[in-house]
Amino acid sequence: MAAIGLLLIIALTVASSVPAARGNSEVDALYALRRSLIDPRKVLQSWDPNLVSPCTWFHVTCNQDNRVTRVDLGNSNLSGHLVPELGKLEHLQYLELYKNNIQGAIPAELGKLKSLISLDLYNNNISGIIPPSLGNLKSLVFLRLNDNRLNGPIPRVLTGISTLKVVDVSNNNLCGTIPTTGSFEHIPLNNFENNPRLEGPELQGLASYDTNCS
Repeated sequence: MAAIGLLLIIALTVASSVPAARGNSEVDALYALRRSLIDPRKVLQSWDPNLVSPCTWFHVTCNQDNRVTRVDLGNSNLSGHLVPELGKLEHLQYLELYKNNIQGAIPAELGKLKSLISLDLYNNNISGIIPPSLGNLKSLVFLRLNDNRLNGPIPRVLTGISTLKVVDVSNNNLCGTIPTTGSFEHIPLNNFENNPRLEGPELQGLASYDTNCS
């Protein structure tokens, strides 16, 4: 009995020293997205939650450390909604979900994606506000949210993202004034058009940011 007890202790010690599969949180995050989406073309069929890494899944790209860096699901006839679990993909650089029929809000948790370079959610049916948490994306270069049903003001924190080169929020229902400072200084005005309640460009010190947002 003593020998059996010793073997059990050794087995438990070895098991506790084995690190958890690093990709599990990414599997969980992406599988949560899969479960939230309606996928008539079965483009997500390879997304198997029983695998320790999502790097073999179609439409997912990983780096040399097997961390997810791209999710490419543009123009895939998907509907459903986005999930807060996406914020766990800490190495994600490209989130491409354009030209689908995704509804609901943009999760504030996307502001945790500190490596994100491109957020392409255009041509969907997304509603709600642009989360101010997106101002935390200090590596963001492309922010394309056009052709949705977004409302509320454009968060001023976005103007502080020095890397931001492309912003398109046209064809929504945004309100307030168009920012003209920081990274927004060289964004063309037609990237804000067809927002009936959006005014501007703003004159610094002369216009309230939340004009026409009540």
